[in-house]
Amino acid sequence: MHRPGKSRIIITKMTKQSDAKTVLQGVKPIYLLAAAGVSCIVCIRSLQLNNIEMGKLREDVYAADKNNGDVSGALTNLQHYVASHMNTNLTPKSNSVYPPIQLKYTYERLQAANASNSSNQQVYSDAQAYCEQQDSKDFSGRNRVPCIQQYVSTHGASVPKAIPDDLYKFDFVSAKWSPDLAGWTVVSTIALLLAAIVLFVVRRVVASKRRHHK
Repeated sequence: MHRPGKSRIIITKMTKQSDAKTVLQGVKPIYLLAAAGVSCIVCIRSLQLNNIEMGKLREDVYAADKNNGDVSGALTNLQHYVASHMNTNLTPKSNSVYPPIQLKYTYERLQAANASNSSNQQVYSDAQAYCEQQDSKDFSGRNRVPCIQQYVSTHGASVPKAIPDDLYKFDFVSAKWSPDLAGWTVVSTIALLLAAIVLFVVRRVVASKRRHHK
């Protein structure tokens, strides 16, 4: 007895198989490889732009440091960008200095503030006056400098404390992957390459089966 329902199922399966073959025949691995190549080019350019923007933000930090501007705000902007974007490593391969950001003007200001304690200033002033009286003809400072150092050490001037590194030395960790154009094109490039490989293998298997059936 003929069963229409069963026939429809068979026809549906045959139609799906035919559609799958059509897709396999229509989509060639070379197309996917070409798409992967375009995606890779966009990815490389996006990574370059990320690095360029990081460089601009780093220069903003240096400018703020030099001009005694908003160093903290510039550092925050740089940190947020580096942490959320790929290819923004602050340490270039040719630079062995670590940490990569060292704010020399901030250090000098901190050092000056550290040494500007009123008791020290008075002792240094007294030492200068005393040593000038001891040898008024010494203009080179060859004898006066040791005299001042000795006077200061014997009159109890406090030695300025060392400046903590974390006040003027900084490093931020770049994101390994980020959901921006660079990050998504990395994903799409890998996905397209894998799809091209899978499609190539499937087409070879199908072609091999066809040869065996002939």
